[in-house]
Amino acid sequence: MDQALRRGTRLLCGLALYGVSTALLVRAELGADPWTVFAQGIARTTQVSLGVVVLLVSAVVFGLWLPLRQRPGVGTLANAVLVGPVLDQALKVIPAPQTLPGRLCLLGLGTVGVAVATGLYIGAGLGPGPRDGLMTGLARLGVPVLLARTGIEFSVLAGGGLLGGTIGIGTAVYALGIGPLVAFFLPRLAVRPDRPS
Repeated sequence: MDQALRRGTRLLCGLALYGVSTALLVRAELGADPWTVFAQGIARTTQVSLGVVVLLVSAVVFGLWLPLRQRPGVGTLANAVLVGPVLDQALKVIPAPQTLPGRLCLLGLGTVGVAVATGLYIGAGLGPGPRDGLMTGLARLGVPVLLARTGIEFSVLAGGGLLGGTIGIGTAVYALGIGPLVAFFLPRLAVRPDRPS
């Protein structure tokens, strides 16, 4: 398969899976990742759908890229445009479980799904997501990556919690599990350059 087609296919599959996996975390109702908690808080305050808020937040984050002199790739733009609508559609068809084991199952599937999705869309090499680019832009200005990532995540989590987003054990599970899971999947899902024949 042509490398450009492989990259594009992985990018689109990864972004679709990201939206569906985020919907699983939301339906688990045990707490989600910080950015989704932030989006939930805004959605509950404004009565706008969660997917639309995700799209609008991505646009605002893009605005923060300007002083950081970050350059978006096609993957960055696709991330901003596709994840929110997929999330909204997935929320329409994924039912909320009535039992704790069912909710824990969705939490686990959603967390692993986000990690696989991240491996696919970042591994495509077509540009970071808007939120990832914010972190790398701050790092280019000399802010340590750990401090930049932690500061951003804590800020949006606190803001989302104050606005009524769902924080719970799922938030902690996600925070502890996503790093090691992405570290496992990313090198396995990255598109490798074609070898010259």
